[in-house]
Order: sequence, then structure tokens, then C-alpha cells
Amino acid sequence: MWKLGGLSPWQLARAVFRDISVHNFFGRASELAFDFLFALFPLLLVLLTLIGLFTSGRLDLQADLLAYFADFLPSTAYALVNATTNELAAHASNGKLTLGILLALWFASGGVASMISALNLAHGTREARSWLKLRAISLVLTLFISIFLLAALLLVLVSGHVVDWIGAEFSLAPEAVALWKALQWPAAILFMILSYSLIYYFGPNVESRRWRWITPGSAFGVLLWLAASTGLRIYLHLFNNYSATYGSLGAVMILLVWLYVTGFAFLVGGEINAEIERAASRAAA
Repeated sequence: MWKLGGLSPWQLARAVFRDISVHNFFGRASELAFDFLFALFPLLLVLLTLIGLFTSGRLDLQADLLAYFADFLPSTAYALVNATTNELAAHASNGKLTLGILLALWFASGGVASMISALNLAHGTREARSWLKLRAISLVLTLFISIFLLAALLLVLVSGHVVDWIGAEFSLAPEAVALWKALQWPAAILFMILSYSLIYYFGPNVESRRWRWITPGSAFGVLLWLAASTGLRIYLHLFNNYSATYGSLGAVMILLVWLYVTGFAFLVGGEINAEIERAASRAAA
């Protein structure tokens, strides 16, 4: 896989650019953005309710959670998420936890099903599994991906406090504590790469594949998402006229654009893996 199936980087890039247009990934990313939007706030409801039920420092962790989103979201979209999240947190309860879990699983698994459909297109295969089996696969993948993402989130939110406590308890040098904190984000990004690898492997209707923890597609997809998110934030900081033109609707539009970027980066990573596997199969034939 890391030998690119015998392709040069230029050959791989040219094939991926060609198939992005052929497979209509721009339209597919719009579908994913729609599904992601409906999954985002139910998932936030689950997180906030769990924080309120099982932790004493609910407000501190809620602030940390929102700060985590602020690192990736454009400022206007973050303001929308922040306002909605605070409203959800004010009314979190056991009933809403159950409702939030059901909604998050249903809508998020719908997003995963859309991902699987796009990955089948990238691999040039038709979906032969039944609707029930496909939905079950989507639900299981949603659960495991949620575990990875929540682990990444907790690693960033909680480990800083743990490291401070360990440093004070064992009189560690400030440099050692700072180094450990610096490794939080690379570790969180690794969890995201593993999430991508998980759905790239189990999602498409392709047999006789070898599991790899990190693939070129998953690594590039996450890096592309980080770069695109950063670029979008910079662009909106310099040329942010959406709010002036569209009012409060501008925040929703920017959030959808960010979710669109997220879906597109995922699809590009899947296409990279598909191109490499096709090239490897041709070389082995």
C-alpha cells in the first residue's frame, strides 16, 4: 500500500483528480454535509448530558469541549455551535440522553451509509448486501468511529489535567510536562486516522483485502481535512462577509461549508486507497 501499488505520486494524483470528477465527489460531499449536520447536534447533546450526569466539573469540561471545536471551526460557525450547545446543556436530562443517542446513531449511521455508497463508487463495485446488513454495518462502524473520536476528544480534554497532576505529584520537570502536552494533538490526530482506516476497510463491498492500521488514503484524508479547515478559517477571517449579507443564516451556511470540506476530504482519502489497490491488482495480474 505504501509503495502506491507501483504508481508514481504524479500518476496517483492524476488518477485521483480524474475520478473525483467522474465519481461526482463534489455532489457526494454535499450529501455527506447534510447527514453530518443532522448528526452533529444530537452527538453534542449526548456528550453534554454525559458530562452533566457523570462529572462534577460540568461547566469546565463543557468549556473545554467548546474550545476543542473552536480549534477547527470557523469563528462564525463556532458561534452558532456554541449558542446551540449552551442551550442544549441548560436542559440536558436522562430522557434527552436517550433521545440524543438514538438520533445520533440514526443520523450518523445514515452519514456512514452515504460514505459506504461513495466508497463503493470509488472502488468500482456495486452494493450487493441487503439493506438490513448495510444498515447494521453502518451502525457498528458508527459506534466504533464514535469510540475513536471520543477517545481523541478525551485525550485532548482530560489528559492535560492529568499531566498537571502527575507533574505536581512526582515533581516532574516543566519541560517533561510541556512535552507530554505537545504530544496530545498528534495522538488525537492518530485516532482520527484510525477512524478513517476503519471505514475505508470495512465500508466498501470489497473482499480479499488486508487490514492496515494507517493507509495513504487515511493519512492524506485527515491532513487534507486539517489543511482545508485551517484554510477556511483564514479565508473567513480575511473575507468574512457572509454574516453581513445573509444575517444569522450565514453561520449555518459556513457550518455546512465546513462539513462539506470534511466529507470531501474523507472521499479523497478513499479514492486514493482505491486507486492504489487497483494499481496493485493490475501489477499482480
